[in-house]
Amino acid sequence: MHKSGFVNIIGNPNVGKSTLMNALVGEKLSIITSKAQTTRHRIMGIVNGEDFQIVYTDTPGIVNPHYKLHEQMMGFVGSALQDADLFLLVTEVGETLKNQQVLQKVIDSEVPVILVINKIDLSDQTSIVDKMAYWQEQIPRAVVVPCSATEGFNVDKIFDLILEKLPENPPYFPKDELTDRSMRFFVSEIVREKILLLFDKEIPYSCEVVVQSYKEGESLDKISALIFVERESQKAIIIGHQGKSIKKLGIEARKDIEEFTGKKCFLDLRIKVLKDWRNSDVALRQFGYETSD
Repeated sequence: MHKSGFVNIIGNPNVGKSTLMNALVGEKLSIITSKAQTTRHRIMGIVNGEDFQIVYTDTPGIVNPHYKLHEQMMGFVGSALQDADLFLLVTEVGETLKNQQVLQKVIDSEVPVILVINKIDLSDQTSIVDKMAYWQEQIPRAVVVPCSATEGFNVDKIFDLILEKLPENPPYFPKDELTDRSMRFFVSEIVREKILLLFDKEIPYSCEVVVQSYKEGESLDKISALIFVERESQKAIIIGHQGKSIKKLGIEARKDIEEFTGKKCFLDLRIKVLKDWRNSDVALRQFGYETSD
Protein backbone atom coordinates (compact mmCIF):
# COMPACT_ATOMS: atom_id res chain seq x y z
CA MET A 1 0.00 0.00 0.00
CA HIS A 2 1.38 3.41 -1.01
CA LYS A 3 -0.02 6.72 0.22
CA SER A 4 0.36 10.03 -1.60
CA GLY A 5 -1.41 13.35 -1.40
CA PHE A 6 -1.36 17.13 -1.44
CA VAL A 7 -1.30 18.71 2.01
CA ASN A 8 -2.20 22.35 1.57
CA ILE A 9 -1.12 24.72 4.34
CA ILE A 10 -3.38 27.74 4.75
CA GLY A 11 -3.82 30.51 7.31
CA ASN A 12 -3.37 34.20 8.06
CA PRO A 13 -0.01 35.88 7.44
CA ASN A 14 2.48 35.70 10.27
CA VAL A 15 1.10 32.62 12.06
CA GLY A 16 4.17 30.52 11.26
CA LYS A 17 2.91 28.50 8.27
CA SER A 18 6.29 28.54 6.57
CA THR A 19 8.11 27.62 9.79
CA LEU A 20 5.81 24.63 10.22
CA MET A 21 6.21 23.52 6.60
CA ASN A 22 9.98 23.74 6.83
CA ALA A 23 9.92 21.72 10.07
CA LEU A 24 7.79 19.06 8.37
CA VAL A 25 9.94 18.96 5.21
CA GLY A 26 13.26 19.28 7.02
CA GLU A 27 14.59 21.93 4.62
CA LYS A 28 14.30 25.70 4.45
CA LEU A 29 11.95 26.08 1.48
CA SER A 30 9.74 29.03 2.45
CA ILE A 31 10.63 32.52 3.58
CA ILE A 32 10.47 32.90 7.35
CA THR A 33 10.54 36.42 8.78
CA SER A 34 8.72 38.41 11.45
CA LYS A 35 6.86 40.36 8.77
CA ALA A 36 3.53 39.30 7.29
CA GLN A 37 2.79 38.36 3.65
CA THR A 38 6.21 36.86 3.04
CA THR A 39 5.09 33.93 0.90
CA ARG A 40 3.73 35.20 -2.43
CA HIS A 41 3.67 31.99 -4.47
CA ARG A 42 2.61 28.44 -3.79
CA ILE A 43 5.78 26.62 -2.74
CA MET A 44 5.83 22.84 -2.80
CA GLY A 45 7.95 20.75 -0.47
CA ILE A 46 8.01 17.01 -1.09
CA VAL A 47 8.68 14.38 1.58
CA ASN A 48 9.24 10.79 0.45
CA GLY A 49 9.25 7.52 2.35
CA GLU A 50 9.25 3.90 1.20
CA ASP A 51 5.46 3.75 1.19
CA PHE A 52 4.39 7.41 1.11
CA GLN A 53 4.85 10.77 -0.61
CA ILE A 54 3.61 13.97 1.05
CA VAL A 55 3.40 17.06 -1.16
CA TYR A 56 3.19 20.12 1.08
CA THR A 57 2.02 23.40 -0.40
CA ASP A 58 2.68 26.60 1.54
CA THR A 59 0.18 29.14 0.21
CA PRO A 60 0.33 32.94 0.64
CA GLY A 61 -1.10 34.25 3.90
CA ILE A 62 -4.77 35.15 3.64
CA VAL A 63 -5.17 38.92 3.13
CA ASN A 64 -7.83 41.36 1.97
CA PRO A 65 -6.52 42.44 -1.47
CA HIS A 66 -5.26 46.02 -1.96
CA TYR A 67 -3.25 45.41 -5.17
CA LYS A 68 -3.54 43.12 -8.18
CA LEU A 69 -0.57 41.31 -6.63
CA HIS A 70 -2.74 40.48 -3.59
CA GLU A 71 -5.52 39.26 -5.91
CA GLN A 72 -3.07 36.85 -7.55
CA MET A 73 -1.83 35.68 -4.14
CA MET A 74 -5.42 34.92 -3.11
CA GLY A 75 -5.84 33.09 -6.43
CA PHE A 76 -3.09 30.70 -5.27
CA VAL A 77 -5.05 30.14 -2.05
CA GLY A 78 -8.20 29.41 -4.09
CA SER A 79 -6.35 26.80 -6.15
CA ALA A 80 -5.07 25.21 -2.94
CA LEU A 81 -8.63 24.86 -1.68
CA GLN A 82 -9.59 22.98 -4.84
CA ASP A 83 -6.80 20.40 -5.14
CA ALA A 84 -6.15 19.49 -1.50
CA ASP A 85 -6.24 15.94 -0.13
CA LEU A 86 -5.76 17.37 3.35
CA PHE A 87 -5.93 20.87 4.83
CA LEU A 88 -3.36 21.96 7.38
CA LEU A 89 -5.05 25.07 8.74
CA VAL A 90 -2.51 27.01 10.82
CA THR A 91 -3.56 29.60 13.38
CA GLU A 92 -2.39 30.82 16.76
CA VAL A 93 -4.02 31.61 20.09
CA GLY A 94 -4.74 35.28 19.36
CA GLU A 95 -5.94 34.72 15.77
CA THR A 96 -9.14 33.93 13.94
CA LEU A 97 -9.13 33.40 10.16
CA LYS A 98 -9.44 36.84 8.54
CA ASN A 99 -11.17 35.73 5.37
CA GLN A 100 -14.53 34.19 6.26
CA GLN A 101 -15.05 32.96 2.68
CA VAL A 102 -11.92 30.81 2.93
CA LEU A 103 -12.99 29.48 6.33
CA GLN A 104 -16.46 28.63 5.01
CA LYS A 105 -14.96 26.75 2.04
CA VAL A 106 -12.87 24.68 4.46
CA ILE A 107 -15.94 24.01 6.64
CA ASP A 108 -18.10 23.04 3.63
CA SER A 109 -15.43 20.82 2.11
CA GLU A 110 -15.26 17.09 2.82
CA VAL A 111 -11.45 17.18 2.81
CA PRO A 112 -9.89 16.18 6.17
CA VAL A 113 -8.61 19.06 8.32
CA ILE A 114 -5.78 19.22 10.82
CA LEU A 115 -6.17 22.50 12.71
CA VAL A 116 -2.81 23.58 14.14
CA ILE A 117 -2.67 26.17 16.91
CA ASN A 118 0.92 27.31 16.50
CA LYS A 119 3.22 29.37 18.74
CA ILE A 120 1.83 27.92 21.97
CA ASP A 121 5.21 28.62 23.58
CA LEU A 122 4.13 32.27 23.53
CA SER A 123 0.80 31.66 25.29
CA ASP A 124 -0.67 30.21 28.49
CA GLN A 125 -2.47 26.92 29.13
CA THR A 126 -5.94 28.39 29.71
CA SER A 127 -5.87 30.41 26.47
CA ILE A 128 -4.67 27.37 24.50
CA VAL A 129 -7.46 25.13 25.89
CA ASP A 130 -10.08 27.81 25.15
CA LYS A 131 -8.80 28.21 21.58
CA MET A 132 -8.82 24.46 21.00
CA ALA A 133 -12.48 24.35 22.08
CA TYR A 134 -13.29 27.32 19.83
CA TRP A 135 -11.83 25.68 16.73
CA GLN A 136 -13.38 22.30 17.49
CA GLU A 137 -16.75 24.04 17.52
CA GLN A 138 -16.00 25.92 14.28
CA ILE A 139 -14.82 22.80 12.38
CA PRO A 140 -16.16 19.71 14.19
CA ARG A 141 -14.44 17.21 11.86
CA ALA A 142 -11.02 18.79 12.40
CA VAL A 143 -8.28 17.28 14.53
CA VAL A 144 -7.05 20.21 16.65
CA VAL A 145 -3.36 20.10 17.62
CA PRO A 146 -1.46 22.64 19.76
CA CYS A 147 2.03 23.13 18.38
CA SER A 148 5.24 25.14 18.50
CA ALA A 149 6.97 24.79 15.14
CA THR A 150 10.03 26.74 16.30
CA GLU A 151 10.47 24.50 19.36
CA GLY A 152 9.51 21.32 17.49
CA PHE A 153 6.65 20.56 19.90
CA ASN A 154 4.02 18.23 18.38
CA VAL A 155 5.55 18.45 14.87
CA ASP A 156 6.00 14.65 14.90
CA LYS A 157 2.37 14.24 15.98
CA ILE A 158 1.20 16.38 13.06
CA PHE A 159 3.37 14.35 10.68
CA ASP A 160 1.86 11.07 11.97
CA LEU A 161 -1.68 12.46 11.59
CA ILE A 162 -0.92 13.49 8.00
CA LEU A 163 0.33 10.00 7.17
CA GLU A 164 -2.77 8.50 8.75
CA LYS A 165 -5.13 10.66 6.68
CA LEU A 166 -3.36 10.50 3.30
CA PRO A 167 -5.26 8.65 0.55
CA GLU A 168 -3.83 5.58 -1.22
CA ASN A 169 -2.14 6.79 -4.42
CA PRO A 170 1.06 6.20 -6.38
CA PRO A 171 3.68 9.01 -6.00
CA TYR A 172 3.01 12.19 -7.95
CA PHE A 173 6.67 13.20 -8.30
CA PRO A 174 9.98 11.36 -8.71
CA LYS A 175 11.20 10.05 -5.37
CA ASP A 176 14.44 12.07 -5.43
CA GLU A 177 12.67 15.45 -5.74
CA LEU A 178 12.50 17.78 -2.76
CA THR A 179 10.47 20.53 -4.42
CA ASP A 180 8.91 21.47 -7.75
CA ARG A 181 10.67 24.84 -7.67
CA SER A 182 13.95 25.68 -9.45
CA MET A 183 17.16 26.84 -7.80
CA ARG A 184 16.64 30.27 -9.41
CA PHE A 185 13.33 30.55 -7.57
CA PHE A 186 14.91 29.81 -4.19
CA VAL A 187 17.74 32.26 -4.79
CA SER A 188 15.19 35.00 -5.54
CA GLU A 189 13.27 34.05 -2.38
CA ILE A 190 16.44 34.21 -0.27
CA VAL A 191 17.26 37.70 -1.58
CA ARG A 192 13.67 38.81 -0.96
CA GLU A 193 13.82 37.41 2.59
CA LYS A 194 16.89 39.52 3.31
CA ILE A 195 15.13 42.60 1.96
CA LEU A 196 12.28 41.87 4.38
CA LEU A 197 14.72 41.58 7.27
CA LEU A 198 16.93 44.58 6.47
CA PHE A 199 14.43 47.24 5.35
CA ASP A 200 11.37 48.79 6.98
CA LYS A 201 7.89 49.99 6.13
CA GLU A 202 6.75 49.66 2.51
CA ILE A 203 10.16 48.87 0.98
CA PRO A 204 10.05 45.04 1.25
CA TYR A 205 6.52 44.81 -0.12
CA SER A 206 7.40 46.98 -3.11
CA CYS A 207 10.23 44.67 -4.19
CA GLU A 208 10.32 41.68 -6.52
CA VAL A 209 13.49 39.74 -7.25
CA VAL A 210 14.29 38.08 -10.60
CA VAL A 211 17.38 35.92 -11.16
CA GLN A 212 18.64 36.86 -14.61
CA SER A 213 21.44 34.34 -14.87
CA TYR A 214 22.60 31.33 -12.86
CA LYS A 215 25.85 29.75 -14.01
CA GLU A 216 26.81 26.64 -12.06
CA GLY A 217 30.46 25.75 -11.56
CA GLU A 218 32.16 22.88 -9.79
CA SER A 219 33.06 24.95 -6.75
CA LEU A 220 31.52 28.37 -7.52
CA ASP A 221 28.12 29.47 -8.83
CA LYS A 222 27.81 32.87 -10.54
CA ILE A 223 24.42 34.49 -10.00
CA SER A 224 23.04 37.78 -11.31
CA ALA A 225 19.74 39.11 -9.90
CA LEU A 226 17.58 42.18 -10.49
CA ILE A 227 15.63 43.77 -7.65
CA PHE A 228 12.56 45.59 -8.99
CA VAL A 229 11.10 48.51 -7.00
CA GLU A 230 8.29 50.94 -7.74
CA ARG A 231 9.98 54.31 -7.13
CA GLU A 232 13.40 55.97 -7.43
CA SER A 233 13.30 56.80 -3.70
CA GLN A 234 13.01 53.07 -2.90
CA LYS A 235 15.97 52.34 -5.15
CA ALA A 236 18.03 54.93 -3.28
CA ILE A 237 17.13 53.41 0.10
CA ILE A 238 18.16 49.89 -0.95
CA ILE A 239 21.46 51.15 -2.39
CA GLY A 240 22.13 53.19 0.75
CA HIS A 241 24.87 55.72 1.46
CA GLN A 242 27.91 54.88 -0.67
CA GLY A 243 26.27 51.54 -1.55
CA LYS A 244 26.50 50.21 2.02
CA SER A 245 22.93 48.87 2.20
CA ILE A 246 23.01 46.83 -1.00
CA LYS A 247 26.46 45.53 -0.05
CA LYS A 248 25.10 44.27 3.29
CA LEU A 249 22.08 42.77 1.49
CA GLY A 250 24.41 40.91 -0.89
CA ILE A 251 26.58 39.56 1.93
CA GLU A 252 23.59 38.30 3.94
CA ALA A 253 21.90 36.71 0.90
CA ARG A 254 25.13 35.06 -0.28
CA LYS A 255 25.60 33.36 3.10
CA ASP A 256 22.17 31.72 2.90
CA ILE A 257 22.54 30.80 -0.79
CA GLU A 258 25.85 29.07 -0.04
CA GLU A 259 24.27 27.20 2.85
CA PHE A 260 21.35 26.17 0.62
CA THR A 261 23.49 25.02 -2.34
CA GLY A 262 26.45 23.67 -0.37
CA LYS A 263 29.05 25.64 -2.36
CA LYS A 264 30.45 29.13 -2.84
CA CYS A 265 28.69 31.72 -4.98
CA PHE A 266 29.34 35.10 -6.55
CA LEU A 267 26.17 37.21 -6.28
CA ASP A 268 25.67 40.34 -8.38
CA LEU A 269 22.67 42.45 -7.30
CA ARG A 270 21.25 45.33 -9.34
CA ILE A 271 18.14 47.48 -8.89
CA LYS A 272 15.61 48.61 -11.47
CA VAL A 273 12.56 50.87 -11.11
CA LEU A 274 9.33 49.47 -12.58
CA LYS A 275 6.58 51.90 -11.65
CA ASP A 276 3.44 50.48 -10.02
CA TRP A 277 4.39 46.86 -10.89
CA ARG A 278 2.06 45.47 -8.20
CA ASN A 279 -0.93 46.71 -10.21
CA SER A 280 0.42 45.78 -13.66
CA ASP A 281 -0.87 42.59 -15.31
CA VAL A 282 2.12 42.58 -17.67
CA ALA A 283 4.65 42.84 -14.85
CA LEU A 284 2.86 40.26 -12.69
CA ARG A 285 2.91 37.78 -15.59
CA GLN A 286 6.64 38.37 -16.05
CA PHE A 287 7.17 37.67 -12.34
CA GLY A 288 5.30 34.37 -12.50
CA TYR A 289 1.86 35.38 -11.24
CA GLU A 290 -1.08 34.18 -13.29
CA THR A 291 -3.36 37.05 -14.23
CA SER A 292 -6.75 37.20 -15.87
CA ASP A 293 -7.44 39.90 -18.41
